[in-house]
Amino acid sequence: QDRQRLPDKLRSSLIYYPCDLLFVHRDAEGATLDSRVQEINQAIAELPEDLQPVFVSVVPVRMQETWLLIDESAIKIAAGNRRYAGDLDIPTARQLESISDPKELLYRLLIQASDLNRRRRRSFPAAKHARLVTEFVDDFSPLRQLNAFAVFEEEVNRVIKANSWAI
Repeated sequence: QDRQRLPDKLRSSLIYYPCDLLFVHRDAEGATLDSRVQEINQAIAELPEDLQPVFVSVVPVRMQETWLLIDESAIKIAAGNRRYAGDLDIPTARQLESISDPKELLYRLLIQASDLNRRRRRSFPAAKHARLVTEFVDDFSPLRQLNAFAVFEEEVNRVIKANSWAI
């Protein structure tokens, strides 16, 4: 598997998708929040000066899917079955960062909420549906209980103020 270095990924992204604010996502996955932020800062510093963007680091403690496990209704809608009557057993916000495999849990909940028969469940594109969850989350405030999200939110606010952008 040929893995592109982070500075190379950022360079390509900025060339093809210029932006005013770049969100750089790296799951912590065993590393510390500080070490991932340092990795992102170093990658940005390696970019040519004319490509260095205004950016915010996005570093969930486990995986970004952790932050999608807060809204049962959003999961049902993303699964294509807003009327699913079963209980999805969504973890509490305090439990989120202790989930060993949040991606697997999110996929399992999406498949459950789809309420498809066994044969159709096997071909259910859970990854595709997972990308839809954020579009249907009404309130991300429960994530403020998580240190990594609080750091992210503070960084977004700092960048907005530093650039005199109105909110």
